[in-house]
Amino acid sequence: MSLPLISHAAPFSRSRSHIAAFLKAWPPMVLLSLAWLALMLIIACTADWLMPYGFSQIDLRARLQPPVFFGGDWSHPLGTDELGRDVYSRVLSAIQVSLLIAFASTLISTLLGVVLGMMAAHVRGWLESLVLMLIDFQAAMPFMIIALSVLAFFGSSLALFIVLMGFYGWERAARIARSMTITANEQGYAAAVHDLGASAWRVYGKHVLPNIAGTIIVNITITFPGVVLLESGLSFLGLGIQPPMASLGNMVGYGREYLQSAPWILLCPSLIIVLTTFSLSLLGDWLRDRLDPALR
Repeated sequence: MSLPLISHAAPFSRSRSHIAAFLKAWPPMVLLSLAWLALMLIIACTADWLMPYGFSQIDLRARLQPPVFFGGDWSHPLGTDELGRDVYSRVLSAIQVSLLIAFASTLISTLLGVVLGMMAAHVRGWLESLVLMLIDFQAAMPFMIIALSVLAFFGSSLALFIVLMGFYGWERAARIARSMTITANEQGYAAAVHDLGASAWRVYGKHVLPNIAGTIIVNITITFPGVVLLESGLSFLGLGIQPPMASLGNMVGYGREYLQSAPWILLCPSLIIVLTTFSLSLLGDWLRDRLDPALR
């Protein structure tokens, strides 16, 4: 009597189909972007424990020491700057400061835009005209000019800088919230909940906001890298984060004077800026495809 043959093709084909389905849902570049962003968040939360030196600790005897991949030693793995400060410690502190600014500013911008957009769609009339006028003014005036004027007049502090960056991109969030709230009101389900006795806060907070959250999240992934680049540009010009604090932008700004003699001072923060903004942009494109029903 012949024994039945056991085929291993079926389990193998099933595993291949599972892998293909996983890669279709989570493309490799998206996974790499999420891993990089998670690494930046971990560094920002644990930077105080990861720094081997103080970010402003000066050692003139070790100034302009090259990193290990330029022939240096492991006492300063990323080298030192013109004052002998450890570049590795300063990069960790700069990530912490830059991400704090970007997260707080994006949160302020999104909350301001969503609240004003929903208020304009709910009240209409003169309030809607006022909000639209502010949106048009913000869109017409380059934000870099506004930021340069405010920082030159009032000076720069971390709190002022975060509040100022919080006005970046709010008009885009307000336009999205206003248009989608008007659409939700025209569809009737918001009016039906209101007729049942729900307050305006409950209608917009529990029924309208969840329906527009996908588009708002995509807008956040657009605003966040914009804030990172804007902070870097202002710090590069000397109007952003001031010494002795370190940010990715002012590290690049200080390092440009030593581009030929000590390029490592600006290479690492520049690479972090590029990879972070690229990862956020890639994640935003993927979220748009996943959350926008018109594209699915």
